[in-house]
Amino acid sequence: MITLTHFLIVGACLFSIGLYAVMARRNAIMVLVGIELMINAAVLNLVAFGRYDSEHYGGQAFALFAIVLAAASVAVALAIILNVYRHYKTINPEDINHLKD
Repeated sequence: MITLTHFLIVGACLFSIGLYAVMARRNAIMVLVGIELMINAAVLNLVAFGRYDSEHYGGQAFALFAIVLAAASVAVALAIILNVYRHYKTINPEDINHLKD
């Protein structure tokens, strides 16, 4: 039987992979993917807690809200990355050290 602990361990692993992707990558797209992995780990934990709270289903409601916010943030982040690429011809965050040119 799959318990709450199993869900939490998978969520912690996903969050760790996402954190590593954010900290180690130099590509802005991979940083964005790492952030999405961390958000998905949080959503997984919310759904797992909601599964074991059968009275209120608060976890599923918060998870749905988090998914909508994550989709909106990805759209905004991709628009920013595309505009930065048009201006600087790179998406390496370390190469972009001045934004007022």
